[in-house]
Amino acid sequence: MSLIRLIARPMLATSFVASGVARLKNSSTTGEQLRPTLERIESLVPSINGLASQEATVAKVVGGTQVGAGALLAIGKFPRLSSALLALTAILTSIAEFKNADASTKEGRANRTSALLKNISLIGGVLVASVDRDGKPSLAWRAENIAKDSKKNFAKTGDNLSKKAEKLAKKAQKEVKAARKNVKESTQDALHAVGFDKA
Repeated sequence: MSLIRLIARPMLATSFVASGVARLKNSSTTGEQLRPTLERIESLVPSINGLASQEATVAKVVGGTQVGAGALLAIGKFPRLSSALLALTAILTSIAEFKNADASTKEGRANRTSALLKNISLIGGVLVASVDRDGKPSLAWRAENIAKDSKKNFAKTGDNLSKKAEKLAKKAQKEVKAARKNVKESTQDALHAVGFDKA
């Protein structure tokens, strides 16, 4: 792991861990904030009916996910997965916070906009972290190279087998030619011995 990743991952995770702890401590308040967003999600995805009625549980799950995934990101374990989870929870909580923020005054609207921009920046940071391969090639790239190497090795093996087959064929032709010559010579010797070659 590079020095930048060693420093940046915990820095990025800190906000999520602190936010997750606050959500766990105040799950009922967080649940109330999440309720309108959860109702909207329920209307879009009817198969998760009843989600809005369990807003406190959802708040605890979101808080626990932020603490757990943030801690994993900070120590560099499963950084791509933990970053993706943090991005999902941040999107949900950002929508809820934006909808519940005070917009009645100019100062309230400015604070709401500032909080939204901060959340968008954090989401962007964890999205970048979710695709960071830590300098290692992707699975697709590795699979493609393995396939290319296998193809090259197979082609080399095929070429080697083809060359060996040609050598064996030439050797067999020489042996057949030599055998014919021996048979011809033996036949002539036998005919000579019996006296048929003079006739």
